[in-house]
Amino acid sequence: MSSSRAEAPAFDPWQPSFVADPYPAYAALRERGRVHWFEPSRQWLIPRHADVSALLRDRRLGRTYLHRFSHEEFGRTAPPPEHEPFHTLNDHGMLDLEPPDHTRLRRLVSKAFTPRTVEALVPTIRRFADELVDSLVASGGGDLIAAVAEPLPVAVIAEMLGIPPADRPALRPWSADICGMYELGPSEETARRAVRASLEFSGYLRELIGARRKAPGDDLISGLIAAHDEGDRLTEQEMISTCVLLLNAGHEATVNSTGNGWWALFRHPEQLARLRAEPDALLPTAVDELLRFDTPLQLFERWVLEDIEVDGTAIPRGSEVALLFGSANRDPARFDRPDALDLSRADNPHVSFGAGIHYCLGAPLARLELAASFGALLRKAPGMRLVKEPEPQANFVIRGLRELLVEL
Repeated sequence: MSSSRAEAPAFDPWQPSFVADPYPAYAALRERGRVHWFEPSRQWLIPRHADVSALLRDRRLGRTYLHRFSHEEFGRTAPPPEHEPFHTLNDHGMLDLEPPDHTRLRRLVSKAFTPRTVEALVPTIRRFADELVDSLVASGGGDLIAAVAEPLPVAVIAEMLGIPPADRPALRPWSADICGMYELGPSEETARRAVRASLEFSGYLRELIGARRKAPGDDLISGLIAAHDEGDRLTEQEMISTCVLLLNAGHEATVNSTGNGWWALFRHPEQLARLRAEPDALLPTAVDELLRFDTPLQLFERWVLEDIEVDGTAIPRGSEVALLFGSANRDPARFDRPDALDLSRADNPHVSFGAGIHYCLGAPLARLELAASFGALLRKAPGMRLVKEPEPQANFVIRGLRELLVEL
């Protein structure tokens, strides 16, 4: 068994040209092997679909290690004290918890995401989408990200949580600042912004939870309070962290999938023509294909809680693996013609929503939102076209566009 540490070729998440198009570098990684040591972030990169899929389900890995080890026992340094507000908020959400806490929290929150509950949201989602697209059409075009992609999922998840419309404009900036910490090697300025947003967002939710205790409504926050009062153990911090996670996860991927998806369609006019010709028939497979083709979450990190081996390479306890979702979704060993956009692709086990116990709880909701916004734009703006080539966001892990200017 070897433990060679060959440098990954052309993988440079801080290089703008790589961020703009990481897919050729992923192909080189897959070609060179199943596991690569990346010294700058001190992580093992996993580029192939079969390994990413298996390791997402492998209980020898975890999103945290603190349920079993101290920082010292795990060979890691505790985060700086000044970052504590971010870590308190982040570490109490179910995405960064392991059983039994994860199981308890997910069971509670999943009640809000049953098929029946999600299906009941369809008229609301379609109404929001129609109103936003009508406004874009009335303006003769504009930035598709700001006009449709961002406000739709924020409105939906804010509606579920019971956040008053007047308070919603603050949600997206808070979310963006917090999500900056999920990039590789975030700067001190990024950390400062994330800490400030964590404090402000937590303070806002603490007040809202207090108000809902006095006057419950028909919303998820009131439901979590009721579950707590009925004996399901749920601390206030867990409640706050859960709401922030639902808001961040509940719209970041959808915003970026919308922008990335339309940018992909504009670059593949023959596929866009197919979708415009048969929107109802193609939309269900098209949504998943757009999620696969340009993945909104490019990388997902896991801690190695017990020694593992990948392709003869020993990865010891205390290591961190970076599961490359964007690469896995373009793996020719799993997808036929992986670099082709095929909106009718039926065999499409993409990993954009993860897998295993941390599989995205909101995946059905995200698919509904994407189908609603794409459907409304296809119906109401059939001649929509690109004004200029968009600029990618500077981020690598959360992949999206700064803006997407369109005209009608």
